[in-house]
Formats: sequence, structure tokens, C-alpha cells
Amino acid sequence: MNELRKDPILGRWVIISTERSRRPDSFASPQVVTKEKAAICPFCEGNEKMTPPEIWALRPDKSKRDTPGWKVRVVANKFPALGIDGELIRRGVGMFDMISGFGAHEVIIETPDHDKNLKDQSSEELGEVLKTFQYRIADLHKDKRLRYVLVFKNEGREAGASLEHPHSQLIATPATPKRVKEELVGSKNYFEAKERCIYCDIL
Repeated sequence: MNELRKDPILGRWVIISTERSRRPDSFASPQVVTKEKAAICPFCEGNEKMTPPEIWALRPDKSKRDTPGWKVRVVANKFPALGIDGELIRRGVGMFDMISGFGAHEVIIETPDHDKNLKDQSSEELGEVLKTFQYRIADLHKDKRLRYVLVFKNEGREAGASLEHPHSQLIATPATPKRVKEELVGSKNYFEAKERCIYCDIL
């Protein structure tokens, strides 16, 4: 069972997820030829039935969901840290605060091409990936129970990736991380003191 737990001393929320240990590991075996990779990779074009149903995809207007022909594809994470189904339940036990594992955990498959990393994409292709991030964040912000959305990318086994195919992940949580709150307060204080945006000054 997944849940969020709050550190009573530091005030930080931590996700506890037992499902994550069951993820596949495409880095476990030595490199194989691309055709073999594509046959077993759930993120490769043609293997759409190997993933959860499509949440959203950038594809030609008349092409069907969960079929080849997409440019960028979004699916629910098969081994989610948080789930969109169920209720948002807050509870306390003594000094500990907990929230049910409510949230969203999505995978953004950045390209149909198994070996085409972001650095190899054209400006147009990269723009399509960024527009997908933007669309998914805007869509999830419609759910008032969700307070924070994070897009991140693990590159390689050492960073925590379990599949080689170029992809990013998105997690939406019902709690805003303490560090993010502190940064927002700090930037607001800077603006009030100097009447300038700290981020504009940094750039």
C-alpha cells in the first residue's frame, strides 16, 4: 500500500511505495540489437498493448488510441508511487501525519524511437515533448486535490531508470514539498524587498 508520511521534525513529506520494487530492469541484460530491443520494449512503437491505456498522445487526428503513429505518448506508470484512483484520506496517528497514496504517476514516452534521446531530437521534436509536459501539468491542476506536479527524468540504471527507452515521469501530489514552499516564500520576500523578480535577476 502506498502512502505519504510526514517527518514530524523536518516537516517533509515522503512517499512510501511498495509497488516500485516490482519494476522491470532492461539494464540487467547486456546490450542487444535494436530489433530485439524493440520487440520486448513496452515503450517502442507497435508495443502499445504492453503499457497501460493511453492517457494522452500527440498523434495524427484520425489515428486510434493505443496504436502506432504517435509522436509523444503518455501512460499511467505500471508501478506507480501514487495512484489517481481512490480517495484522498488524511489521518494522524500520535505525532505522525499520513495521506493515502492518492496522486498521479505518469510516464511520458518522448519518442517512438528506442535509441533517440532528447539530445538527438530536433527542435520541433523537443518542443513536442515540452508541450506534452505543459498539457499534462495543466490537466492535472484541474483536480483541486492535487497541489504539486513534478516532471523528472532518470537517465540510466544508476539514476534509477528501469527501462532504456527515452522517457520522463510526472508525479502529482496532494502536498507541496517543504523545499518548494520555502523557495516560493523566499522569492516573494525578495520581490517585496527589492521590487524585482529574483529569477529575472539570476538570469
